[in-house]
Amino acid sequence: MATNLLLLEDEVNVGSTLRDRLQIEGFQITWSQTITDAKKNLESKNFPLAILDVNLPDGSGFDVGKLIRDRYPSTAVVFLTAADTPEDRIHGLELGAEDYIVKPFNYKELFLRIQKALSRASYIQDKVASGSEIRIGRGNVRFHQYEIVVDGKRHTLTHKECALLKLLYEKRGQVVSRDDILDIVWSEDEYPTPRTIDNFILRLRKLLEPDPNSPTMIRSVRGVGYMMEADA
Repeated sequence: MATNLLLLEDEVNVGSTLRDRLQIEGFQITWSQTITDAKKNLESKNFPLAILDVNLPDGSGFDVGKLIRDRYPSTAVVFLTAADTPEDRIHGLELGAEDYIVKPFNYKELFLRIQKALSRASYIQDKVASGSEIRIGRGNVRFHQYEIVVDGKRHTLTHKECALLKLLYEKRGQVVSRDDILDIVWSEDEYPTPRTIDNFILRLRKLLEPDPNSPTMIRSVRGVGYMMEADA
């Protein structure tokens, strides 16, 4: 069965060409030209991956990326956009996107990066799905449901947040270098900055640490990376 991808693209020429070429590559495409239509499709179908433009007539594709992060965490996101400032790229990656591709693009490269994003998302999903519910600090972590429950409130995690937390948990008591985090959680095409990794750690600390300003479970190791305490 063909993999069904959500495509959010308002430019008719770009959208129709991309739909046709992706279908030739064996994908099934659900094409939305507005955010409103994309939200309806997300409610009615399951997508392993969504390809999102950012600048749309009825809003920002970043908002759809946030919606997917919060409500449909099993759906991976690739941004495909002309918004190419460093701030845009960082924002997209911090929303948990598997990749951020700037227009204009080469179709062959795009297909390869979509396949890589799907493969990477599948690996992460398999990795987190194997985890049972565990207690870390203030929260009950449910890897297979992409969520942390703190004081009865559920907080959704992205693919990457889950993968980062699972990595630190599996290696608790050991220092995990930034290079290892990049190799396992991010792809070489995404170019995350140190700030991106730090912001992911910051969010996990806010959820898990009794005092996020004085972390005792996920510690920074200056110049190397991070370590989750063995008794976290």
